[in-house]
Amino acid sequence: MAREPKYGVTITGWERLLAAFAANAQDFQHLEAYRVQLTDALADLREAMSRQTALAAGKQNESRRLQSLLASGRKVASFLRHGVRRRYGDGSEKLTEFDLQPFRGRPSPEVVPPPPGEIQAPAATETKE
Repeated sequence: MAREPKYGVTITGWERLLAAFAANAQDFQHLEAYRVQLTDALADLREAMSRQTALAAGKQNESRRLQSLLASGRKVASFLRHGVRRRYGDGSEKLTEFDLQPFRGRPSPEVVPPPPGEIQAPAATETKE
């Protein structure tokens, strides 16, 4: 999970700085344009933070909606695939049109005869009496 930036310290610092400038406006008339820039930046920051919060909530809602749509779509797709298999049968090559694998049977294992000259003795079974 990503760490969220901490704007509180910055915002509090800006607010205190602006309050100090307001209290001492006569001493810093030459910095008035910069005070206005900081005031505008603070207002823009607050607006951006509220938009970010709203978008985060919207993202969560859309994520839940997306998961719900995926789940219901998967159920319907599974139902349709099952219907195709019932219609054409498990071994029909027609299934490939629907991206389904037809059942083609299991390959029989190859029996390799032992080399000539080696005779295997049958396994002895022990009986308990």
